[in-house]
Amino acid sequence: MMTFDNADELHKIKKWHANPQMVLRELTDDSRSLCRFGVKFGAHPEVTRSLLQLAKDLDIEVVGVSFHVGSGCFDASAFHDAVVTARKVFDEAAELGMHLEMLDLGGGYPGADCSTGITFAQIADVLRPALASMFPATRIIAEPGRYFVSNAYTLAVNVHARRVVEAKDQEAAKSFMYYINEGLYSSFNCLYFDHAHVSPKVLVKDGVYVHGQEVGNGETHACSIWGPTCDSMDVITRDGQLPELDVGDWLYFDAMGAYTVAAASTFNGFRRCHVIWTNTEAHRLLI
Repeated sequence: MMTFDNADELHKIKKWHANPQMVLRELTDDSRSLCRFGVKFGAHPEVTRSLLQLAKDLDIEVVGVSFHVGSGCFDASAFHDAVVTARKVFDEAAELGMHLEMLDLGGGYPGADCSTGITFAQIADVLRPALASMFPATRIIAEPGRYFVSNAYTLAVNVHARRVVEAKDQEAAKSFMYYINEGLYSSFNCLYFDHAHVSPKVLVKDGVYVHGQEVGNGETHACSIWGPTCDSMDVITRDGQLPELDVGDWLYFDAMGAYTVAAASTFNGFRRCHVIWTNTEAHRLLI
């Protein structure tokens, strides 16, 4: 099973595959999402009928329709609109004597612990009645990768260097630059490619485990946090507020997962982060 959204792809598949099963990817309105895919993928509604006709002429089986409203969608109605467009494609196929049996709802769904934007429940509230009325007997699938891994792990990083930035104004407070062993080319590539926002917290200070505790009487300083590579764009945050840290201290970042270690590289020779599996629910058996 493969997707297509243009005539060239159909001709290519016809040449190299004897009995393909094709899914027409529709172009959706992704203007309500942070990560938009329409610029790269999707057949405009004006050409879906002609593509279906071409597939029929080439004797290529089309089994369904797919869409992706984009990641970081902030308007659940975008999913409803995409389903409406998919219904149009199904109707066009029926008029051409073709039977479509599957609808792929795409991905980009927020995790269950989402604290900003729309929630998975809000999306489900929109999709459930739309699918019931427009696709009551159609096989429905989706690609909810982000939903499952948006909060897959906690990332612990070590401060291996620091710089004190003295204020030009004597009355202003000093600030700090901290350099850690993870950056944009590894676990924090989500900052660049996925519009993620992260919040550092202190894990170990002066060799003492301080998770969830107040550090340094609550006093904080302005700071920036940098990755380990030679790239000056390898920065995690420029406007952080943390207690004064020293080399050897540790920070941690909650709710890490989607588009982090999966896309990590070894740029500049730095290794990918080491994964330690834990089970924080005592009543569950380790697998």
